[in-house]
Amino acid sequence: MSDWKPTYTINGNKFSNEKGFYNEIERVFTNDLNWRIGRNLDAFNDVLSGGFGTFDVDEEIIIEWKNFYKSEENLETSFLHTVIEIIEQNKHITFIKS
Repeated sequence: MSDWKPTYTINGNKFSNEKGFYNEIERVFTNDLNWRIGRNLDAFNDVLSGGFGTFDVDEEIIIEWKNFYKSEENLETSFLHTVIEIIEQNKHITFIKS
């Protein structure tokens, strides 16, 4: 059995507000769906559970958040903390900030 896990990269340089964050999440995780995901944290959690085209439900994955420092500067602190909490609560996800 391989230890390899697919890596999905969120790029903090591609957004500067919550709307842009959701657009980035949709681009990275939904595999060009012909409908838009909800623009809320419940929908974000649903996407992370899998099954939207890029990975299966509860499949072990890596999320790398590049340019995380920029997101710390641009996103509201409470929003960012909740996003991180949601990622870390999904036990099938290894989370890397870079």
